[in-house]
Amino acid sequence: MVRFRHLAAVTTGMTFVLILLGVYTAAAGAGLSCGARWPLCNGAVFGLFPADWPSFIEWFHRLVAMITGFAILGTTYLAWRRDEARRTKYATVLALVALPIQVLLGGATVTVYTPLVQVAHHGAALVIFGALIAATVWAYESTPDDPATADTAAAASAD
Repeated sequence: MVRFRHLAAVTTGMTFVLILLGVYTAAAGAGLSCGARWPLCNGAVFGLFPADWPSFIEWFHRLVAMITGFAILGTTYLAWRRDEARRTKYATVLALVALPIQVLLGGATVTVYTPLVQVAHHGAALVIFGALIAATVWAYESTPDDPATADTAAAASAD
């Protein structure tokens, strides 16, 4: 239980940092540095060596998004594997289902770059973030009476 709580909290924190990084990326116009190419970016060799600061910002945002996406996948897997409360499981599934939509909208911010796409991309990010906040809060709300936490409470009292 403790392991899931920590992973959920870290994933939620990473998602918040990613949203802030995304706002900075949009404000700097860094997505436009890729020349309307996605998932590739102009001036980069396999995306590893950005040509300038704006392309580095876009590249870094994509890197953090990928790492955060894997953390969301891991959080969802662990919620179901550890038999968390139903509402916690469904909150992580919501975040996971919204993730590919968010990725496609992220690509659209580079190729289309309209206010509607920007708003939809940010809105999907907030859905993911809200779902992760809910999952984290609900995981921390669990009491030792819950079946999912009974073994953890018993192990702690045995020490």
